[in-house]
Amino acid sequence: QVQLVESGGGLVQTGGSLRLSCAASGRTFSNDIMGWFRQAPGKEREFVAWIRWSTGWTYYGDSVKGRFTISRDNAKKTMYLQIDSLKPEDTAVYYCAAGRLMLSAPSSYPYWGQGTQVTVSS
Repeated sequence: QVQLVESGGGLVQTGGSLRLSCAASGRTFSNDIMGWFRQAPGKEREFVAWIRWSTGWTYYGDSVKGRFTISRDNAKKTMYLQIDSLKPEDTAVYYCAAGRLMLSAPSSYPYWGQGTQVTVSS
């Protein structure tokens, strides 16, 4: 089992920045892929990025390349998502997830956090 807790969401103005955190506990060594997803009201859950704990490899969804940066601190077992130049269309609940496969489909991740709300005002 893996437990995930997100934090860092909030209300920000267009052009601002946020850093989201995801603290992991449990069997993270066997669930080496950590991902970020987001879901806006009325829309499907969208892949943002994943990172591999052991190597630091990263992969981003096309819609977020250039403004989003995923990173991790192995010692703290915490993953981060830095979001810069925020836009109103970034408004969503952001979720972290853990799994074993380097994939972007939500169904590939068996473990999820509760989500953190990001709201960008125009």
